Amino acid sequence: MTSQAAPATPSAAFARRSAEETASQLDTHSTSGLSTQEANKRRLQYGLNEFEVEDDESIYLKFLKSFYENPLILLLLASAVVSLAMGQNDDAISITLAVDLEIDESNLTGENKPCRKQTEAIVSNEYTELTITERKNIAYMGTLVRNGHGTGIVVGTSKETEFGVVFCMMQEVEIRKTPLQLSMDELGKKLSMLSFVIIGVIVLIGLFQGKHWLEMMTIGVSLAVAAIPEGLPIVVTVTLALGVLRMANRKAIIKKLPSVETLGSVNVVCADKTGTLTMNQMTVTKVFTLAEGFPVELDKAKDVDSFERISEFPFNSEQKFMHVRCAPGSIQGHKPTPEHAIDPTNAAVSQSGSPGVVYFKGAIEPVLERCVNYYRSESSNLPLDIEAKDKIIAQANEMASHGLRVLAMAFGSDIERLTFVGIVAMHDPPRPGVEDSIRTLVGSGVKVIMITGDADATALSIARRLGFPINPGKSSCLTGPEIESMTERQLQDAVGNVCVFARTTPKHKMAIVSAFQAKGCIVAMTGDGVNDAPALKLADIGISMGRSGTDVAKEAADMILVDDDFSTILGAVEEGKSIFYNIQNFLTFQLSTSVAALTLIAMATLFGLNNPLNAMQILWINILMDGPPAQSLGVEPVDDDVMKKPPRARDAPILTRLLLQRVLTSAMIIVAGTMFVYVHEMTDGSVTARDTTMTFTTFVFFDMFNALACRSEKKSAFSIGFTTNKMFNFSVMGSVIGQFLVIYMPFFQTVFQTEALSLTDILGITLLTSSVFWVEEVRKFFGARKGEKMRGRNAGQGFRRVETEDGEETFEIV
Repeated sequence: MTSQAAPATPSAAFARRSAEETASQLDTHSTSGLSTQEANKRRLQYGLNEFEVEDDESIYLKFLKSFYENPLILLLLASAVVSLAMGQNDDAISITLAVDLEIDESNLTGENKPCRKQTEAIVSNEYTELTITERKNIAYMGTLVRNGHGTGIVVGTSKETEFGVVFCMMQEVEIRKTPLQLSMDELGKKLSMLSFVIIGVIVLIGLFQGKHWLEMMTIGVSLAVAAIPEGLPIVVTVTLALGVLRMANRKAIIKKLPSVETLGSVNVVCADKTGTLTMNQMTVTKVFTLAEGFPVELDKAKDVDSFERISEFPFNSEQKFMHVRCAPGSIQGHKPTPEHAIDPTNAAVSQSGSPGVVYFKGAIEPVLERCVNYYRSESSNLPLDIEAKDKIIAQANEMASHGLRVLAMAFGSDIERLTFVGIVAMHDPPRPGVEDSIRTLVGSGVKVIMITGDADATALSIARRLGFPINPGKSSCLTGPEIESMTERQLQDAVGNVCVFARTTPKHKMAIVSAFQAKGCIVAMTGDGVNDAPALKLADIGISMGRSGTDVAKEAADMILVDDDFSTILGAVEEGKSIFYNIQNFLTFQLSTSVAALTLIAMATLFGLNNPLNAMQILWINILMDGPPAQSLGVEPVDDDVMKKPPRARDAPILTRLLLQRVLTSAMIIVAGTMFVYVHEMTDGSVTARDTTMTFTTFVFFDMFNALACRSEKKSAFSIGFTTNKMFNFSVMGSVIGQFLVIYMPFFQTVFQTEALSLTDILGITLLTSSVFWVEEVRKFFGARKGEKMRGRNAGQGFRRVETEDGEETFEIV
């Protein structure tokens, strides 16, 4: 991105210097290092070699912040107060390295090929800062030695290391609230304002009508307790916690509860290639020989015989080849003795005196330069003429164009007159199930992005092999240097068409995530290396690999895939979507009950009638509304169709138009039915215990049938089944039994001012209150028929089903 350049790290500066210059400038010795006295002096000057982390907030401050940052908690506290009124290293960058040191820097750079180190100063690109991969004479903290050994001079510690730079970038990332948290905050504010206004109006009207102020205050307090959804934070927490448990069983560890739901809103997945989409293990996939004439699968190739290795010339990046001299023997994979480990003169012989055979491998050019013929069969070799060489080179180029790395092989007794055997093609294979997972995510409306340190041609080839939807043309891929030349706005405009980002650094990954977020996207970022950590923390959901992931990546992530299986993300997205819809179903039930209770009391007050429900009965309804029946709606099993629904927009309200229609419809039915019973029973103009008991029981039974109707937004209760959510069955059964105790046990009759009802009364109430369930079933039936009709009419015409932000189903042209 075009912005003020960050100050260069010591590794960038000292990569330009030789080992001698470095030792001289740092006043150290390349062999003995610093004296203890000097080391202590510098420790006092530069500080300890460790990172500073922000002081954690005290538990008391966290406790207080939870109240003023979450309106729902304030409501819960207010409800409680009202009810009471009634009765939580060492770090170094080193230089001065030994002959043949190779370091795996994939967790820092994203490159899975080990970097071969040198001791000479880097003199190329004098006017630009060297990238991390160009600093061939620097060893970084947190990387792994693959081959060789070396010593070095520490040129930077703590925050001055490349590891420290990434750490500081991660610390600066702001922790964002999840879409669910934002929705809950907004919902809490709206519900509190609306509830208190309505309750205030009801109390004032009652006072103006001459009703006793204590009676109206008691009713007002009871309505406040019933109207305020104090059970909502509990339901959300329990639902998310159960989602975390289910995800743990599916090999995904969720570190923060809200992260589960956020996964259901993700519409962009930025996946780091190395170690996430691929295995980070170079694997031979094809073999080509002139004898066969075409590429063959690896399983057609024959094994190497047992041999005794008598000398070895190691690979280096300048010569681009290596070879060993072997003699027939009985020891499989025998390592050379120390005195024969490196034999530039190629003069070693076996213990039996045999000069042995040279086995040679490397890049295509140095191998062909040393070959005079090629292997045809065990009994014949043919001259390697120009035509044969052209055929080999053409095949190597073809393999390379598909993102494969090519290795040529030869053998012979004379290293300058070898026999060409063939070439093998290698690649970093995709993780099992990745292609299917990408296809499913794309089909559900999620944009999948690949981010890698590979070159753009290689990255595009791998993306095609993994099933990424590549658009024709250059716009499908952006490189790190191209990102550097863009403004933030230009990058935001470009990312919509890009599915591959190549040659990226940690800074580029953060810019990519930020660009998508600026467009309103909810971004999940997967990765396993140190270089992925800042972007993992910046993303709405950071996902780290459990096995291959570094500790830094795991610390920055919100979710850890225990088995490193990318397809586990599918289950997480499915779980997240299911949790959100379960919370919506709970809200539908709770709000319809709250609206019905407020409307019932308001109508009775406006018409000058006595209150149909007393304070204790209202509190009992509140217990049912926020208790087990409501809680059980949050643990409905995952809907099979949930992945067919598009991701929810970040600013989409949790109260959709369809949800509000369901709430108002159910509330009207409950109010109409309850008022009918109340007026019908009040034949003599006075309110008796039987009148309130009939009204009270009617409202409670309406509540139970309404809960049954709220188990799914669009599916019939009969299609879902009545055994899939046993917790719901037990909760409703327990609530009905509790209601019977309230109206039949003498003790509770006194407390709730009820009296026993006849069997005929119970049957009549059951028949009437089931209407709220049947009305919802009819709505779902015609909604399903309408959807099927539209799908049938548009079948084969390039349409697909989508869901709008307000919860309605519609179709759009593909």
